[in-house]
Amino acid sequence: MNQSCNSQTTAKSVNSWHGKLNLVYAHSQSGTQLIFDRNQAPLKVQRPFYPEGQQVCHSVILHTAGGIVGGDRLSYHLHLQPHAQALITTAAAAKIYRSKGMISRQTIEIKVDAGACLEWIPQETIVFNNALYRQDLRVELATESRYLSWEITRFGRSARGEKFLQGEWRSSTEIWQQGKPLWIDRQWVPGDEEIFYSPHGLAGQPVVGSLVYIGQEVSSEIVKKARNLWQFPIPHSPLPIPHPQIGVTRLEHGFLCRYRGSSTAEVRHWFISVWQLLRMSFLNRGNCIPRVWQI
Repeated sequence: MNQSCNSQTTAKSVNSWHGKLNLVYAHSQSGTQLIFDRNQAPLKVQRPFYPEGQQVCHSVILHTAGGIVGGDRLSYHLHLQPHAQALITTAAAAKIYRSKGMISRQTIEIKVDAGACLEWIPQETIVFNNALYRQDLRVELATESRYLSWEITRFGRSARGEKFLQGEWRSSTEIWQQGKPLWIDRQWVPGDEEIFYSPHGLAGQPVVGSLVYIGQEVSSEIVKKARNLWQFPIPHSPLPIPHPQIGVTRLEHGFLCRYRGSSTAEVRHWFISVWQLLRMSFLNRGNCIPRVWQI
């Protein structure tokens, strides 16, 4: 499997995209501004807006091609200068289409300077059957900086009865501070029926999610509150949902939530509740759901 992936990575296609997005945020007396924006199609960012005041800059990233195909490469560079405060999300779910043999890849490099705080909360990723996809995310944190993020992935278009039985998905996340690794998480799901149903794989559940907060010590009381925020099934859901699995734990300098289940709406509902808890407890911010999520 690894040998075939390496050969696929070196293949090229004239029809593939190499999208780039470079954003820099700076803090001043008037708040946080997006001071540098350089993009290459199909990536772009909407005009910043401030639904909770000038101190927190909200940005929405667009992928104008509508989906990612084999051979596409997306590169993000996000930099928050000292004391900048930003919330960055995406306009829609990312769709990873089936591939004829070429890997699509997304690379995200994030730098958060001293006293700055980034909330990186993209909408979910839908990985079609036969997709070949890899994401690498690396975060460099300065002292007294904070970082909150989540990743939600659906394997196969479940509403159509599709399962992820062919293809490959890899995700690598690294969070560092002054040369010290704070959290390193590598996941690999090959498209395979045995893996799909294995309790050590997806256990028959098409949706997985991780929420991480790094910045300071989190008390056992916050962990307990996050677990208590879990509601099963989701409110107002007319459909029976197979029982999911969740986990909440403390990290050395933060906090981690995990989800494995069948409902994107369910994990989003829980993650949003936990996110709001962390906002109030550590960021001195209130409830502010990005408007783009409601479209």
